[in-house]
Formats: sequence, C-alpha cells, structure tokens
Amino acid sequence: MNRYYLSKNYKDAGNAGNKAKMDIERILSDRGYRNAGCRQTHYANAVLGFLITLAGVLKFPFSISSGGLVVLQYPLKKYYTFVCRMAHWRGCRVVTVIHDLGSFRRKKLTVAQEIARLNHSDYLIVHNTRMRDWLLEKGYRKPMGCLEIFDYLSSTVAPSRTELHQPAEVVYAGGLGYKKNAFLYGMDELMHTWHFNLYGRGFEDERIRNKSHFTYKGFVPSDQLIASAEGDFGLVWDGESVDTCAGAFGEYLQYNNPHKTSLYIRCELPVIVWSKAAIASFIRANEIGICIDSLQELDAVLASITPETYRRMKQNTLAISARLASGYYMDRAVAAAETCLTAR
Repeated sequence: MNRYYLSKNYKDAGNAGNKAKMDIERILSDRGYRNAGCRQTHYANAVLGFLITLAGVLKFPFSISSGGLVVLQYPLKKYYTFVCRMAHWRGCRVVTVIHDLGSFRRKKLTVAQEIARLNHSDYLIVHNTRMRDWLLEKGYRKPMGCLEIFDYLSSTVAPSRTELHQPAEVVYAGGLGYKKNAFLYGMDELMHTWHFNLYGRGFEDERIRNKSHFTYKGFVPSDQLIASAEGDFGLVWDGESVDTCAGAFGEYLQYNNPHKTSLYIRCELPVIVWSKAAIASFIRANEIGICIDSLQELDAVLASITPETYRRMKQNTLAISARLASGYYMDRAVAAAETCLTAR
C-alpha cells in the first residue's frame, strides 16, 4: 500500500505548533510515507509561504495512487476539504491528525461546520479520550484513535539531576505576557517554599511586587532549553486565575494535549498540571508529576515531596522522555489507524 503525507511551508520552525507538525512529518517519513506535496520549507515571507503551500495542494492529487493511505494534519486552513475530496477521488483513504479545533478556542468555525469538515476523513487521531468523546457527542461518526501525548523529536540530552532543589524550582516556559498568563502576576503572594524560573518572551516584571521569587531567563530555543533548563518541575497552567485554569485557554486544557507538556518531559522535568486538564490522566498513570486543583496548593504539595518520591517521578519521566524523542506515540497511533482502515 502506498502511503502519503502533505508537507507545507512552516513560517516559524520554532513555534510549538509547527514543531509538532514537522516532527510528525519526520515520523511518517521514517515509517515509509512519501510527501505528496512540495518539500517542507521555512520561509518567513507570508506571500511566498502561501504560494508554496498552495502549489503543494495543487500537486497533491497527481502524486497519489489508488488504494493508498493519506495522513493529513489538521487544521489545513481552507484546503482541508478539497484535499480530502481529491484523496477519495483518487481512491485513497484519509487519516487526520488533530492539532487544534478551530470551533473550540478560537471560534473560527461553528461546531457544526467543523464536524462537517472532519467527517471528510476516514479516521481521526485525536489528543485523548476527552477530545474523542467531545467529537462523538458533537456528531463525528468515523473511527478514532488517541495519541495520548505529542512526541518531541530532538537528539539533545537533558542534564542529569535526580535531587530536588531546596527550595524547589518550578519552570514555566512560553508566552509570559499578562494578557495570556495573568495568573503569573498573582503568584508572588502565594510562594513561600519554592521558586519560579521563567523562560520566554514578554515578562512584565513591573507588575510583580515581590520579585525575589522569580528568575527571568529570557527566551531560549527549545533544543537549548532541553540542554539547560534549571528546575525540578515544569508547570502547565493557563488563564487569569491561580485557583483554576479559567477562560478560553484554560477551558481548552480539558480537551487538548499542550505541546509544552512534551517539552518539559524532554527537559526531564516532572510536570505540575491542573487536575481537570485532559493530560492529567497521562501524568497520573505514568507517575511523572503532580496534579493540583489550585496553585494555592503548591506550597504545601512541594514541601511534602520526599527525595524518594521525587527520584521515582524523575526516573519515570526519563523513560517517557526517551519515548517522545523516538516518535513512539505517533508511530503507534498511525499503526493503529493503518490496521483499522486496512481491515475494513
């Protein structure tokens, strides 16, 4: 069976979403899939990038053969329905890997529009069981498989450390501006037994009254961060509130797998995550971190972690990190999709 994927121009290779998509292309290529579009490019010019992606879409139906299998990454902007139709017209089946649901957080589509669009696929690889159940509830009727967590390909080796700092150090990486992560700017009053190490852009330190609990390390590219991250845990949290993950970004955590989680694990950092986040079940099952209802709990929770408990979490995190570095989860998900569709 011939197997294909569709590459495109990725404007910012350092962007977390683009990193996930480029990793999947590499995993598919290693599995024997061929690119049916134009080669992967990284042009910053928006017009040039648009033309390259469009050229790949137009080339696509002439690059695939009947009886094949096509893996697409969603969203694919306005081209997704067209590409699915062309694949079916050419006698191929379509597997779609979900990265983001436009109807959920960004509200770019209605739920009905998105389900109608996704129903052009023969199989979905979704983030987790909660996303699967949400899609079923909203009307998706084809087979689905769960990824569990995004892989994070990198040959970079994280520094080896198994002892908990005193006080504990928590890493937060990403956009640090008040608009997206207002919760950061209310943390100084809650921190007594631990310290924040912040990596990213946009930190507004003038909003912090007690700066002694924060060390701002600036933006560090992901490979460099894996090699140099200083801390004991990585924090996955979003929104305005320290008590819960609120707002559109926080609500979305109940259904998606943040790519940031995979980055922390590749840094060999156990993860602190909101207990209601979809990824929390993966953290619990693999014993690679702690799940909390509110950031107000962190003082007591971090103070209660014994050296033995931390070493066990760290060892478990190293094992999952090795899987992420090898593409284990996507390779397994694609294998399940192939088995399902070839058996039908």
